[in-house]
Amino acid sequence: MAQSSQDHGGVGTADPNEDSPNMICYRKIEDIVTRIQDETEGIQIRTVKSFLTKIPSVVTGSDIVEWMMKNLCIEEPAEAMHIGSLIAAQGYFFPISDHILSLKDDGTFYRFQAPYFWPSNCWEPENTDYAIYLCKRTMQNKTRLELADYEAENLARLQRAFARKWEFIFMQAEAQVKIDRKKDRVERKVLDSQERAFWDVHRPAPGCVNTTEMDIRKCRRMKNTQRSKKSVYGLIDEAQSHSPVHTSSLARKGTKEAIEKEIVFLNTQLDRHCMKVSKVAESLMTYTEQYQEYDPFVVSPEPSNPWTSDDISFWELEASNDPSQQRVRKWGFSLEEALKDPAGQDQFLKFLESEFSSENLQFWLAVQDFKRQPLEKVPERAQEIWAEFLAEGAPNSINLDSHSYERTSQNLKDPGRYSYEDAQDHIYKLMKSDSYTRYLRSNAYQDLLMAKKKPESEQQGRRTSLEKFTRQVGKSLTGKRLTGLMQSS
Repeated sequence: MAQSSQDHGGVGTADPNEDSPNMICYRKIEDIVTRIQDETEGIQIRTVKSFLTKIPSVVTGSDIVEWMMKNLCIEEPAEAMHIGSLIAAQGYFFPISDHILSLKDDGTFYRFQAPYFWPSNCWEPENTDYAIYLCKRTMQNKTRLELADYEAENLARLQRAFARKWEFIFMQAEAQVKIDRKKDRVERKVLDSQERAFWDVHRPAPGCVNTTEMDIRKCRRMKNTQRSKKSVYGLIDEAQSHSPVHTSSLARKGTKEAIEKEIVFLNTQLDRHCMKVSKVAESLMTYTEQYQEYDPFVVSPEPSNPWTSDDISFWELEASNDPSQQRVRKWGFSLEEALKDPAGQDQFLKFLESEFSSENLQFWLAVQDFKRQPLEKVPERAQEIWAEFLAEGAPNSINLDSHSYERTSQNLKDPGRYSYEDAQDHIYKLMKSDSYTRYLRSNAYQDLLMAKKKPESEQQGRRTSLEKFTRQVGKSLTGKRLTGLMQSS
């Protein structure tokens, strides 16, 4: 324990202003804590045997109170507990069983904080550091490392705030976990509790005293915005330390120099190209591009736009049984698009009949029609569908899983328009994942698609050549008729 504290202590960096009010207070507290941990005059740090485990490197709260009364010339236990609670609130020692940093005069076990995490090292962790810590805690499959309710809420909030860089945070946490797993089990247990106590100081539990809320260091740092901050995982630059929940520290005062710095900062931000589109926006853009040519307000339809003219030829073509190339191509977008088009529905039904699985689509269409039935006809129609598709020996029996079958049979005890909802969803998923994919690869759909893909110029050229041929035939016939008439005369 002592060795690990020394290793950690070598990493910290002290405040250059040793005469600051905070630093003077910290030095006095650290002198007391160092004396408490002294091997000869301090409290004996021991390993306590529990029911099935051992608790390493702990002391009791009554031991700390007794030592303070003896060595700090304190007469009342309440005064010793008050001073001890002030020291615990700064994180110099902490209870191992809860997140409340206070001193109790009983058998509660306490552990001393590693010098690496002492406040004199000028810690000011960012929300990214806290997110890494909480994410790392979730990777530990230990009951003692489970997140408290307020920590789970903080993790969810940080995940929303850092959505664009969460992958980086997760990778950092994963790397920390791999490093921790290489350490000794007892050492890892102690270090985990010390890191938890560090965050109990800087991100305290609700209702606890936040000793960093009104910190003199923050007031002093307002005058020195160029100073670099310290992160739990090393030094980070001030300009890169802003998080989504912190506002910029530039231009706190309306001086000319501060405003010029803010202008430079904002111009730099304008030149950055860091736009990252979310998955939802990407899906929306893909959907918009896919259906763009089917929107008459964006792309003018042929032969004309019925919304801006009196010509309804476009609607007549859409309702005809001879689909255009656009309609056939649209069937390949999804099964829903194929079933919405009557022509596409008929073509898909013909394909299923060729595979001897048309009962699936017939059942789906029957349920769709069943949902639009009047209420007085619902019970009778529900029994008809059951007898045709689901009963034993049904003429068009469909293949349902046991869960959907049981739910449907229960629903038919009091039939309603949505009694077959589970069965219909199951059949739809079967058609979508199996039959529909084969239909798109089938010759029936490919031939229909290729037939509709003939270029308009080729068709126009064929019409032109046909017209020329007709004219030539007409001229020759007319010449022959004239010759015959002249010969007869």
